[in-house]
Amino acid sequence: MAEHEHADESAAPPGTHRAGVASRGTRRGELLLRLTLVLLVVLVAAAVVWVVRIATVPASADAPADVVEPAAVDPDSAAPVEAVGAVPQGGQNGTDPLRGWADRVARSTEIPPRALVAYGNAELAVRTATPRCGLSWATLAAIGRVESNHGQYGGAVLGADGRPSTPIIGVPLDGTPGVRAIADTDGGRYDGDAAVDRAVGPMQFIPSTWRKWSSDGDGDGVGDPQQIDDAALAAARYLCADGRDMTSAKGWWQGVFSYNNSVPYGQRVFGLADHYARAAAS
Repeated sequence: MAEHEHADESAAPPGTHRAGVASRGTRRGELLLRLTLVLLVVLVAAAVVWVVRIATVPASADAPADVVEPAAVDPDSAAPVEAVGAVPQGGQNGTDPLRGWADRVARSTEIPPRALVAYGNAELAVRTATPRCGLSWATLAAIGRVESNHGQYGGAVLGADGRPSTPIIGVPLDGTPGVRAIADTDGGRYDGDAAVDRAVGPMQFIPSTWRKWSSDGDGDGVGDPQQIDDAALAAARYLCADGRDMTSAKGWWQGVFSYNNSVPYGQRVFGLADHYARAAAS
């Protein structure tokens, strides 16, 4: 039986046997094509899931795992631990004790030394200009942490020049739920938006407020809200306005509420300022 079938196959018209082989090859090719398509679909789906996960990472993902929670303190009832006077004045023989202080405090607070230099310099400036204010670097650092993670928001790196590697621009202040409505005041000069305003820089100044309080903290002759020395000094001057006493409970809360009139905001700044001052003193 087997020989007969073999004889018949060998006697088949030219091309018949090759067509059978080709048919089996075609089926194998179709199977490989289908498997390849399935693999591509799986890979594309995985890529889409990955992109969606990256795109939906919340802003709080920039925060360290041990972020201090809002302090359980009522407005006007207390001020954070006193830290005024801890920042050293200029040294002799060209030494810069401020940088040494910043390096030391950075180890206990996890604040970038470059940001600490800006906060410390701002405290020294207002200590001279408005000594009654008593503003502490720790309060400035707390605001800087809440507003932009010390100039590191969105993965930015704070450079030696005091500028974030990527300009820090806030959301459009267009009146959408949970957002104030502020029409454009700078023609997009600071925030790149000629329709509505956006807060800018490490200390998140609204353009109109920056124009009023613009400061030159790094001594280059220009006030730049993206430069942390300039921004920290402007924030310090703003907090000390109207003869405010930032060492008193009432004065401290008035200053912080002038920055952002929100109790949870003030409580978080309080918790951070208190934490930074205690950590630096330990």
